[in-house]
Amino acid sequence: MTKLQVAVDLLTTADALALTNKVAPYVDIIELGTPLIKSAGLSAISAIKAAHPDKEVFADLKTADAGFLEADLAFTAGADLVTVLGAAGDATIKGAVEAGRKHGKKVVADLIGVENRVERAREIAKLGVAFVEIHAGLDEQAQPGYSIQTLLDDGKIAGVPFSVAGGVKVDTIAAVRDAGADVAVAGGAIYSAEDPAAAA
Repeated sequence: MTKLQVAVDLLTTADALALTNKVAPYVDIIELGTPLIKSAGLSAISAIKAAHPDKEVFADLKTADAGFLEADLAFTAGADLVTVLGAAGDATIKGAVEAGRKHGKKVVADLIGVENRVERAREIAKLGVAFVEIHAGLDEQAQPGYSIQTLLDDGKIAGVPFSVAGGVKVDTIAAVRDAGADVAVAGGAIYSAEDPAAAA
């Protein structure tokens, strides 16, 4: 069963709450985007978790170093899932996973910017992460010829638990589910919609 994750790429806690209050009934995981956490701070995590205690709250830190420390901060603030960069060193990923164990929470490795996604996904899966996020960022999606199918193919070939982020929309969600993704991450398709709840 594929879970639906909404990526909240807004810049204030107030805007994030306004959106999550509309879409929470229709999603499984609420992701606080990197720009939101950088702009509003860790308090945004606490605020969203307090507002939606029944949802998994995903702090997209994209940690590149100090894995234990950064993940520990986010888990303490109320996050259920925290991201570490797949391009980071194994020690950083292991540190984040250790913080996850301390809190009884999960770490996700984000493969944004990783050249060989399949190979790295398999390596990282052995380090104790809950799943890998096969992720094409906004800049990659803007390139000519971009297709979400590339991400889905990599996920299937890697054969490890994975989520997909980068162009998940109403017309691609079935393909994401059929590829066996554990989580489908939708951002703009929900928060830019006229009716975000209906889109979710």
